[in-house]
Amino acid sequence: MIKRALPVTREADFAAWYQSVISEADLAEESGVRGCMVIRPWGYGIWERIQRLLDDRIKATGHENCYFPLFIPLSYFEKEAEHVEGFAKEMAVVTHHRLISNGKGGLVPDPSAKLEEPLVVRPTSETVIGVAFARWVQSWRDLPVLINQWANVVRWEMRTRMFLRTSEFLWQEGHTAHATADEAREETLKMLEVYRSFAEDCLALPVVAGEKPENERFPGAVATYSIEAMMQDGKALQAGTSHFLGTNFAHAQNIRFQNAEGELEFANTTSWGVSTRMIGGVIMVHGDDDGLRVPPRIAPWQVVIVPMLRDQPEDEAIIAYCKDLQVDLARQSALGEPVRALLDLKFGKAASKRWGWVKKGAPVIVEVGGRDMAGGNVSVIRRDRLYREDGKLDSAVLPKSDFVGNIAALLEEVQISLHTEARARLKANIAPAADFAAIEAHFAEGKQNPGWLEVQWSRPTGAALEAVVEKLKVLKLTLRNAPTEQVAIDGACVFTGDTAVERVLVGRSY
Repeated sequence: MIKRALPVTREADFAAWYQSVISEADLAEESGVRGCMVIRPWGYGIWERIQRLLDDRIKATGHENCYFPLFIPLSYFEKEAEHVEGFAKEMAVVTHHRLISNGKGGLVPDPSAKLEEPLVVRPTSETVIGVAFARWVQSWRDLPVLINQWANVVRWEMRTRMFLRTSEFLWQEGHTAHATADEAREETLKMLEVYRSFAEDCLALPVVAGEKPENERFPGAVATYSIEAMMQDGKALQAGTSHFLGTNFAHAQNIRFQNAEGELEFANTTSWGVSTRMIGGVIMVHGDDDGLRVPPRIAPWQVVIVPMLRDQPEDEAIIAYCKDLQVDLARQSALGEPVRALLDLKFGKAASKRWGWVKKGAPVIVEVGGRDMAGGNVSVIRRDRLYREDGKLDSAVLPKSDFVGNIAALLEEVQISLHTEARARLKANIAPAADFAAIEAHFAEGKQNPGWLEVQWSRPTGAALEAVVEKLKVLKLTLRNAPTEQVAIDGACVFTGDTAVERVLVGRSY
């Protein structure tokens, strides 16, 4: 039996396993403020890679980066009733700008320093950006406006889990204004595709893109689209969203422009975003019982070199050999960029350092001892396939020159391997259901990975939709999205019995 690196397995306790990966891989830790986390260098390094790769894609579609304030006047939210209702329970509010001593060794807000208007700590920026758009947009010649910002937001969550649901998290949020609804819808779907391709190509994260049902729309949106990823326990993770806002926010913020005929019109707007929640998805899709497995495209270090030092005279020669290897690797390109190679010279036993990098999920770990050096070799461990069939660690001894020459192909192979494994799992765990009884039976208690069901539905709205949501809530299920790539409809809605118009995914979620 293989002894795994983590103290708990996925099968024994998936939630505890998830927390164990975060801890053992040095991704993040508690901060002292409930629902907020300290993102450690390895975790933040993954986020930096996500930022860089996604930022390039966002800019390639014509968007520019900017920055808006963390504090938003409460009156901005009050202009958009539906929007503020959606976020009201999660808003953190600043009411004073100074503290004074309470005479007992503590501090309290100074009554004389009360703000004239409360300030909301940014939960999202539609309102404040809408006010700016109203200033910037006067004529049809000013459109479209295409901007993005990388920022932090605060949503006061009651039940928190690192990366997946935190009171403060990091994200990007794009906001655009257009002359017509058709242009804005096209923008919404364009950015959905940016997210889909980014998740698949860079995170090796298979997703299903589609439109969210009415009850899952972003507050104030006309339509919301999402990419949904399946975790190893079968639950869905909403990994990114793109919203067509119509003229709702334009009316609230008075974003109007003079068209080519000289008439005033309201602009159509969009917003879209992904967050550090994506890291949670990477953990739960690619992690195993030895820790995290990071796809090479987003790994801060793609190759980690661990010298096997023994406090012997030959140690200096081994270190020099490893430094040469690091330089040689950095001269290579893989997946469109120079190879990122780290030489780990921290104090400690080589075996401990090896397993530390296994738990962090470095794509390729290279060990070099005296025997390797003497033979001009390296010992290579691929994190995507850690063990041989006999259960022993799969460490391949390769000529140093061959390893360097083939590093691009190796890293691409690891990237593809992780995606292929996850894609197969996703496809194997989406099944059809002909009626509601089949849904109930499928999600009966005790199944290790119930996955999702794809069912026909009539796209009910209002009270009819609320009734569907309540029926699903009893089973702890939610409607995920109606996939963009639809299978032909051939029957009735499993919820209402009315004629079906599309298929929708149903599952448990984070």
